[in-house]
Amino acid sequence: MKVNITLYINGDKYTIAVEPWRTLAEVLREDLNLIGTKIGCETGDCGACTVLINGKSVTSCMSLAVESDGKEITTIEGLSTGADMHPIQEAFVEQGAIQCGYCTPGMILSAKYLLDKNPNPTELQIRQALSGNLCRCTGYNRIVKAVIAASEKLKRKSGASD
Repeated sequence: MKVNITLYINGDKYTIAVEPWRTLAEVLREDLNLIGTKIGCETGDCGACTVLINGKSVTSCMSLAVESDGKEITTIEGLSTGADMHPIQEAFVEQGAIQCGYCTPGMILSAKYLLDKNPNPTELQIRQALSGNLCRCTGYNRIVKAVIAASEKLKRKSGASD
């Protein structure tokens, strides 16, 4: 038996009928073709499926789609504006924080959650915020540098100073 739910994803409204046991990650990828959300471990340990729900970082493989009914969801597809990348995305590219790219959407959304809460994090705070995201390619140093660079970009963009 399917349940009708309404999801507000990246500023768009989707009303969809889903089985109540399906995960948000499955619905995003399979039903809505938002394939930037990756499915890795399916146990909430790798962070590849990270999205923002009502501004909070969530592993979508551990969230039932029905639990997101009526909520605001941001996926990696929702960060860029047209051809313009989000400053966090730009920083990841500029700092070489992307290799195979599988973890990148989750890393970027976890970084966004951190920077939304704390626009000037320390390296330790960055490492703690990203601790739920696994990367097998970069060794994390470039990712941490990218988050620091993104913090600076966002401060410049908003006109804020230290």
